[in-house]
Amino acid sequence: MAMSLNHFSIRSLDLDACERFYCGLLGLTKGPRPPFPFPGLWLYAGDTGEWANAVIHIIGIDRNDPEGLKRYLGDRDESSLHGTGAVDHVAFFTTGLAQMLATLREHGVEGRERTVPLLGLHQVFVDDPNGVVVELNFPAHEKTAMAA
Repeated sequence: MAMSLNHFSIRSLDLDACERFYCGLLGLTKGPRPPFPFPGLWLYAGDTGEWANAVIHIIGIDRNDPEGLKRYLGDRDESSLHGTGAVDHVAFFTTGLAQMLATLREHGVEGRERTVPLLGLHQVFVDDPNGVVVELNFPAHEKTAMAA
């Protein structure tokens, strides 16, 4: 069996904050989404005409009409909707470290940086509006070039 990660989903009470974070800060693109019986966003890395490029599905919670979501995916207690729970973080390979660090500073977002020995990766960890930890993996040579 061949396997690859398709997407991850986050339940959220604040779709606008998620769109600002993932699109405005991380550069993903809001794109088409099937007509599910609950609000949400599909966020794409690449061509929005390809469903497989929708790497993040934001599941909106409508407190005034929660039945569509309950019937489709099941009910969850709102207290369980913060942080990553048993999942420690989600990660993306990317490029453009200097620009990303500048964007984070502009938005007042504190990134936690680490360089992974042996793998040639420089990591930046940020928390999304729901407390989900997102890891951005850049080529380590981009960090080295910034120090030069």
